[in-house]
Amino acid sequence: MTFKASEVDYFIEEVFNRSKTFIRNFEGCSHLELHRDATQKNILYTYSIWENEDCLNAYRNSELFNNTWARTKVLFTDKPKAFSLEKLQEVL
Repeated sequence: MTFKASEVDYFIEEVFNRSKTFIRNFEGCSHLELHRDATQKNILYTYSIWENEDCLNAYRNSELFNNTWARTKVLFTDKPKAFSLEKLQEVL
């Protein structure tokens, strides 16, 4: 997500930090992280792991998502991108 530089702290403190526990405790969510691009400090990524696509879709259709997304999307300077991935291998 590419944010207006002036809105990054607001997003982290007022949007993400206030909703992260609710998202993480949403049925089917087993993991949630927030990352920042190492060179472009106004680009942030969320990384979440969901039990299955049905759980992810239930979240995407929830009031929690709609409220969080409404507060987030107005802070962007570019269209956001989302990816759904399948783990092929994990090296420990």
